[in-house]
Amino acid sequence: MNFDHMTNLWIYPWVIIPFLIFFARVCDVSLGTIRIIFISRGIKYLPPLVGFFEILIWLLAIGQIMQNLTNIYYYLFYAGGFATGNLVGIILDEKLSIGTVGIRIITKKDAAVLVEALRTSGFGVTCVDAKGASGCVNVIYTIIERIELQKVISMLEEHNPNAFYSIEDIKEAHEGIFPTKRTFLKRKSVVEIDSTRKAK
Repeated sequence: MNFDHMTNLWIYPWVIIPFLIFFARVCDVSLGTIRIIFISRGIKYLPPLVGFFEILIWLLAIGQIMQNLTNIYYYLFYAGGFATGNLVGIILDEKLSIGTVGIRIITKKDAAVLVEALRTSGFGVTCVDAKGASGCVNVIYTIIERIELQKVISMLEEHNPNAFYSIEDIKEAHEGIFPTKRTFLKRKSVVEIDSTRKAK
């Protein structure tokens, strides 16, 4: 069966083309979401490369739409691909765990054990005494690689399960203490201080 014969079958315009449009939209929107996340986290060199493939795939999808402007059926797959692409992009961001985050922990319970556990794991920790709405509290602040986030949350739930904590993206950080294990997309702006350097 040659290509010209396949295009004459009912399955081509009603199944193959719609799913190609849907898949192309999922890919280009996912890449667009990842590109924006890269930019927001200060990664300079990957967004242009991702953007190149994003727009290339988008042109393929919009080309099919422009050839079939009267077919509402294609519009539905186009819109569905866009919606799904956003979800896929967010999931990919969670799986890649790119970037740096700051964690602020506020607890009424003595935080000495938690602070020691964090420092033993190689995290830099700043701890201060403060006064909240219901009395004295301990405020703990640490900046970590996003890939280490779940590990820190697990330690928090183990030692201070009722503590309040918030997480925020850090676009850039200079100096600091981090575990030796780093992500493959480590930014140059985040500098690891190992034990050798601290000894100098």
